[in-house]
Amino acid sequence: MNHSFERITVLGATGSIGVNTLDVIARHPDKYQVFALTAHRNLQLLTEQCLKFQPKFAVITDRQKAESLQEILANHGLDTQVLSSVEDLEIVASHSDVDTVMAAIVGAAGLLPTLAAVKASKKVLLANKEALVMSGSIFMQAVKDSDATLLPIDSEHNAIFQSLPEHFVTDGIKSCGIENIVLTGSGGPFLNKPLNEFSSITPEEACAHPNWDMGRKISVDSATMMNKGLELIEACWMFDVKPADIEVLLHPQSIIHSMVRYKDGSVISQMGNPDMRTPIAHALAFPQRVDAGVAPLDFMQISQLTFDKPCFERYPCLKLAVDSIAKGGNMPTTLNAANEIAVEAFLDEQIGFTQIAEVIQQVLSQTEYAEVADLEAVLTADKESRQLAQKIISEL
Repeated sequence: MNHSFERITVLGATGSIGVNTLDVIARHPDKYQVFALTAHRNLQLLTEQCLKFQPKFAVITDRQKAESLQEILANHGLDTQVLSSVEDLEIVASHSDVDTVMAAIVGAAGLLPTLAAVKASKKVLLANKEALVMSGSIFMQAVKDSDATLLPIDSEHNAIFQSLPEHFVTDGIKSCGIENIVLTGSGGPFLNKPLNEFSSITPEEACAHPNWDMGRKISVDSATMMNKGLELIEACWMFDVKPADIEVLLHPQSIIHSMVRYKDGSVISQMGNPDMRTPIAHALAFPQRVDAGVAPLDFMQISQLTFDKPCFERYPCLKLAVDSIAKGGNMPTTLNAANEIAVEAFLDEQIGFTQIAEVIQQVLSQTEYAEVADLEAVLTADKESRQLAQKIISEL
């Protein structure tokens, strides 16, 4: 293998972040080489990606599909090794031949392989916000202990990172003259929908985001603004700030991706077209810059940039997230687990849109606060919260 390339494992290659990552990588064949690609169940797309990028390893967490993929690739003369266990995700994330890991598996399933990459001192491009939501202190301690490089991929966190001074990492927020962080969110597809129509919202409507092209789960999170709540929790851990240091603002145009206010009255923001290839390219090439295939902003086409405060009556999930990080302990893990189960039930048309927040609220109220000192405690809290959420849904 040519060691002049940066060798990359893409966890969650068939999701929207994974697809966009491979698009950026394909634009720079002189810089990047794909080492491993992983998928949950999308055999067709993973097959196409393997044929194009010819990775050393491919992981699909379904044994039958793994056997099919191995046969197809062998018939094309590729020696890609196909693996199928959940443990194999950790192996390809921490492999000694890997330089960089794109952590883009959605949900709690991404925690262990992302942590494995961190512990192996990789450059980790974090698109899996749940890793920090579930196990913030444990995860960030692992980053410090292993001297891994952690770079944010969420457009908001990447914008904050770009708007912070270079010495922020060593000096912290208070030493850098920072007043607060402004986290922007579009408000999703129901920003102006009458509240009395929320109970009839369909999964298709919830997944039709006005600005971003995302997977179904994240699209629903954006519609409920749980996405912003999870991002707030993630930002607290990633930038070592308290919830009070973060202001959430609605910005329907999704042009300003987030901002940092300074004590001298300055506000530094990062702007760009709503395209995930920008933060992906930024993190891949950091501290350099490379072409991402994204059109530059045309200021003549931007009629106005507007901002507003989010209303908790419209977005109860955001309030639940704010409350859970304030309480700490096992509450953010519980929130995340209950949300994943509730969103899945909504997408399967088992519950209505407004019941997502109701399920999460019930799970939180029925869960006793506990400290989470280690990964085992996190995983236990996650498992118990999922079971409780499923029980509550079955009784609705």
